[in-house]
Amino acid sequence: MSIAASQRLMSLDVFRGITIAGMILVNNPGSWAHMYAPLSHAAWHGWTPTDLVFPFFLFIVGVAIVFALSATVEQSKEGKRAAVRKAFIRSAKIFGLGLFMSAYPFWDFDAMTISKQVTHIRIMGVLQRIALCYLIASLLFLYLKPAAIYRIALVLLFGYWGLMLWVEVPGYGAGSIDSEFGNLAAYIDRLILTEDHLWAGAQRQRDPEGLLSTLPAVVTAIIGIRAGLTMKNKEWTSEQKTVRLFAEGCLLVIAGYVWDWFFPINKPLWTSSYAVFTGGQAMCGLALCYYFIDQRGYRRWAFPFQVYGVNAIIVFVLSGVLAETFGLFKVDYEGSRVGINTVLYLFYSKFLSPNNASLAYALTWVSAWYLVLLWMFKRNIIIKV
Repeated sequence: MSIAASQRLMSLDVFRGITIAGMILVNNPGSWAHMYAPLSHAAWHGWTPTDLVFPFFLFIVGVAIVFALSATVEQSKEGKRAAVRKAFIRSAKIFGLGLFMSAYPFWDFDAMTISKQVTHIRIMGVLQRIALCYLIASLLFLYLKPAAIYRIALVLLFGYWGLMLWVEVPGYGAGSIDSEFGNLAAYIDRLILTEDHLWAGAQRQRDPEGLLSTLPAVVTAIIGIRAGLTMKNKEWTSEQKTVRLFAEGCLLVIAGYVWDWFFPINKPLWTSSYAVFTGGQAMCGLALCYYFIDQRGYRRWAFPFQVYGVNAIIVFVLSGVLAETFGLFKVDYEGSRVGINTVLYLFYSKFLSPNNASLAYALTWVSAWYLVLLWMFKRNIIIKV
């Protein structure tokens, strides 16, 4: 689908591009057994740079809501109704893509039967959470004033904290947040989604993008809305916007660290402290991009990330699907039967350490997709979901 490019805030595209490139990097190691610690998620409580990637993207979703839906309301004869319709349609598309990725591949070539990924399809996931957060945050933005949205954010954060610490889970008791499977969020996912439709990576006992933990994830998008309103404000100079974004971001980071003492920073649970802490970091990151790119005009370094940023969702989907496809086709390599994607990692392993070979494979994957996206960018092809 080719559409004319519109005037875009370059710093936002670049920040989105940095985020999605990071997401593809950490999602595609040569070997999951050989990864540097910063490129892996924290085991449970705590965080690594990898744990910043997803909340950064949700934050960007919130920023984009301000610009995209405001433009829809202003330009369409139907006004707010058109924006609401757009939000529902886009959310449905993103959620559908998430289900497609969960179900793919649809056929088990070894057993010659329908794949278990279809019969036990994971209902929630990265794109599904993005879709839900986008829809909820969009409706809040369209129907409520900013002050009311921020009050709802506080209710979600403190409400989630209270639920996780004080509601008893059968067999575990209340406040079992140190337990991977005994916490309230995992219990609700097993109860509603059932074990057949949860994340296989946790023995189908919990889902890192589950139902209850989506509530504080909405706050991450709301923090993005606040940043978007700051950047869209015509009464402030660019210098004032940068200072405000950075100052508020630092305050949120501090607040998240303090909250961590009582409700630990935890990505799989998307704890309130995690939402605040990562939202603050995202706000600081956007402030730096805005300062150097849109304010000071240092743009040359940012071009590769801009290329990634304008087609972020589609490259995430295609990267995941192609990686899964490569794993389906086996070839003989030095006496072993391995997937096509593993051959390159094994080749790198001949002259690099296991961790470096794994990283080299991931960087190759990111670079290859950059060439595809560059071709699309030069032809002004932007695929909107």
